[in-house]
Amino acid sequence: MTSAARVLRRLRAEPERGSAIAEFVMVAALLLFVALGVFQIGLALYVRNTLISAASEGARYAARADADPSDGVTRTQALITSSLSARFAQKVGVAERTMPDGVRVVEITVEAPLPVVGPLGPSEALTVRGRAFSEEQVSPGGTPGGAPAAAQEAGR
Repeated sequence: MTSAARVLRRLRAEPERGSAIAEFVMVAALLLFVALGVFQIGLALYVRNTLISAASEGARYAARADADPSDGVTRTQALITSSLSARFAQKVGVAERTMPDGVRVVEITVEAPLPVVGPLGPSEALTVRGRAFSEEQVSPGGTPGGAPAAAQEAGR
């Protein structure tokens, strides 16, 4: 028997020799891609929830009767910087709004980049808002509008 015939017979007997390495590489690449996707979603949700929490806390801080709305911006930026990074606290805004039913609220808006792992993922900014009812609309007597109860009665 010639050497070529022996090699041919050996190849027929073991047709899947070396395929385990190729299968491992393909499965490992797929699992790595899925794991990075799960990590990306988890990181984005963590950043989003942290920004929402900081914006809500800043709105509550700005809605106090003895506070200025800019105090809420400062508080929000400090919370974001201590929790995440200063680059997430660059665009923080405040607005005082009156809802259709006449209730005044303080709204803190945060625009931050969405963290992306690797070249894939969204490239847009994440915008979150936190709102709180303004304490200035309630007087010490408990009437809405900031006017004392006796003054409202006298106006009737």
